[in-house]
Amino acid sequence: MKFHGSYQQDDRDKRTFGEGKFYQFMMRTRTPSGIVPTRLYLVMDDLADQYGNGTLRLTTRQAFQLHGVLKQDLKTVFSTVIRNMGSTLAACGDVNRNICAPPAPYKGKPEYLHAIEWANHVKDLLAPQGGGYYDVWLDGEKFMTQEVEAPFVKEARDDNSRGINGDEVEPIYGDVYLPRKFKVGVTVPGDNHIDIFTNDCGLIVVTNAAGDLMGFNVTAGGGMGNSHRSNETHPRVADLLGFVPKERVLQCVKAIVCVQRDYGRRDDRKMARLKYTVERLGVQGFTDKVEEYQGFKFDAPAPMPKWEFKNYLGWEEQGDGKLFCGVHVVNGRVRGGLKKAVRTIVERYELEVRLTANQDLILCDIDPSWKADIEATLQGAGVADPATLSPIVANSLACPALPLCGLAITEAERGLPDVNARLDALLTRMGLKDESIVVRMTGCPNGCARPYMAELGFVGDGPNTYEVWLGGCPDLTRLAEPYQQKVKLREFEAFFEPLFAFFKSRRKAGESFGDFCSRIGFTALREYQKAYVSPPSYAAQPRLAVDSATFDSLRAIAEKEGLTIAEAVAKVTSSYSA
Repeated sequence: MKFHGSYQQDDRDKRTFGEGKFYQFMMRTRTPSGIVPTRLYLVMDDLADQYGNGTLRLTTRQAFQLHGVLKQDLKTVFSTVIRNMGSTLAACGDVNRNICAPPAPYKGKPEYLHAIEWANHVKDLLAPQGGGYYDVWLDGEKFMTQEVEAPFVKEARDDNSRGINGDEVEPIYGDVYLPRKFKVGVTVPGDNHIDIFTNDCGLIVVTNAAGDLMGFNVTAGGGMGNSHRSNETHPRVADLLGFVPKERVLQCVKAIVCVQRDYGRRDDRKMARLKYTVERLGVQGFTDKVEEYQGFKFDAPAPMPKWEFKNYLGWEEQGDGKLFCGVHVVNGRVRGGLKKAVRTIVERYELEVRLTANQDLILCDIDPSWKADIEATLQGAGVADPATLSPIVANSLACPALPLCGLAITEAERGLPDVNARLDALLTRMGLKDESIVVRMTGCPNGCARPYMAELGFVGDGPNTYEVWLGGCPDLTRLAEPYQQKVKLREFEAFFEPLFAFFKSRRKAGESFGDFCSRIGFTALREYQKAYVSPPSYAAQPRLAVDSATFDSLRAIAEKEGLTIAEAVAKVTSSYSA
């Protein structure tokens, strides 16, 4: 079932005493780059009501999850998806999972079009080739889908000139498939919406000045899986291997997957991801092995601009006279008024939908004359205008966790909205209103919502208890580090107030919370946190306005003496009084 896109789950909220577990299934789709045609979106919306729990869950890899499907309904649900331009093949299991790419439907930015085109080529290259999927769900019926594989993709998959193919049926995976799941992302320089460095393999589009595709910078070895209090398992960011011309990139991707097939550990699933293969062989050793398998050397990587995380919320121009609208979905759960409103809009205007890696959705190809009606429909359903969201809420992620995930040990999706509200309230009270901090939460250490890349990550560590990770950065290029284990949910305000106070008093101009934590170091954070005494009330304290020059002087004194600005003021006034 895994390889066909489904897991058996147990709804822990519905267990009845003495009657055991409440079993059901989760179905996950394969939607490369998050692109969902009108027809498929409406079908998924119907299936959620008819066979699921009435909601659609958007994943951090731009796919749908349909929860609550009963065993007797599986064939109906799967066949309906397949017959309506969808697929679930390889959405789970030890194969290449759903491939990610920036979902923004820019028509005038060729690099984005290249990313989506080649994400589809890589998806086709790494798709399982056995025919069992259609035999099971369509009784072997030949069904025409929208997927048409380019001839050069099949040629790259079948080519065995290097002697690396597994077998005739599965040239890439062989008869035992991969040691563990494999994740691929394709993006454009500067746009890190998909967390490119968390993927097993990453491709970064390289174009010339005219926008023509030249090739790709290639990364390998990223991954988020982890185990609490383990000295072996850990999250990892990918390494940049080099540049590959577009004519050879499929051979390169195939080589990376085949090296993992042959050298990845199969005796311990916790140590079976590609990141551990890279570490065991060494980055250079791994690169050498990939070059041996692909039959050519990597070129030096092309220069790239600074990375930036984009959430695509709100209205933007596509570049073809039409608009797109990014709609915020709280932790990816499409339900209630939002679900009805989106269906109404998609059905009325026959819009394509794109799912984002930040668990939101984009309504595409909107004629400007439709904008007012779409805004009114969303507003009438109580959907928040992205401009009114706090940065923490707009950019946060959470995995589903309880009650359905068998690995969850505490809340995430259901718990994060309250945590976000508490963090926003605390920051506001401390004079840091609308501070942008990337916050992510998971119910266990496996890292599905990529908490280890966040500025502030919450990782389930027991009932209503979390391990706190600090020090990631807003552009999602640096790993956070574990700061404190077993932090109780009820103690969050007391725990974070000293950290935010230290940040407010000692940050550099424009410095983010994650960058501050990384720069100042955990030793200094812990010392300040231990010595901190909470003031009676931030709101009740008198305030003093000073000119910029005086403030800069006070800041300089504070930094020189290792004091907060308030402490520096106290020292200066004390010296004057004496």
